[in-house]
Amino acid sequence: MPSHLVFQKCVEAIRAGELIERAGAGDKEFHFQNWFEKRLNSMGLQYDKPGRNTYPDFRLVHTAEGYELKALAYPGREADYDSNSQVPCGEHNGRVVYYVFGRYPKDPDGNTYPVTDLVVCHGSFLNADNSYVHKNKSFRGFGSYGDILVRDRKMYVAPTPFALAEGTAHRCTLIVPESEKPGGDFFEVGKLVRQEVDQLVIAYEFDLQKNNLTTKLAPNPSAGKKHNFVAYRLKGDPADPVTLKSRERVLKELQNSVNGDE
Repeated sequence: MPSHLVFQKCVEAIRAGELIERAGAGDKEFHFQNWFEKRLNSMGLQYDKPGRNTYPDFRLVHTAEGYELKALAYPGREADYDSNSQVPCGEHNGRVVYYVFGRYPKDPDGNTYPVTDLVVCHGSFLNADNSYVHKNKSFRGFGSYGDILVRDRKMYVAPTPFALAEGTAHRCTLIVPESEKPGGDFFEVGKLVRQEVDQLVIAYEFDLQKNNLTTKLAPNPSAGKKHNFVAYRLKGDPADPVTLKSRERVLKELQNSVNGDE
């Protein structure tokens, strides 16, 4: 289980001043992936190369783990992120999935710049359900002549650890289930308990005439179930605590973020 070792290698690179390098101002996707890939190479880990529409981005060969990367410009959008291919989860196709969130300066004065803060978290910290399978569907028959295709292409927008937990900004933090104990050079900075909601959205309907979107709810069979996580840092980093924000506060801040983008 090298997840904590991958995190450690990333932190050591940040401390050593290993910079992100982008090909140019138009490189908005792969610069952080390339930086992370260098960390895997330095560890001698074998992995499947990332490609478009693959999930997770990096899939280790000899260990059933994968890493999904999310690069965030700072200051900028940091409360949530778009996911076109997959709802966040902690396991996919038999692999444990970890999310790597790295923030970098929004307006760097060149094509090299630092990772300003980092969170590596188990995917179940973002969403506990591993069973949902993403599929895009379509139907033909729309329009005056009944020959227009309508695609239902879902976009998922999930909160980041920076929105979910206080104490993650401007720090390097590892968040894993309490059963994973990195030990060694790691020390605990917080216990985070996420609790499942009473009702789940199981369907939605869009009225093409009124432009209304409605959802259908059903009781969550795991309502109230608690998922326990622990936040760690590497020795030598600040020991200020990481605490989970209330669900009400997170939802309010996410809504404010949406309103600010409109």
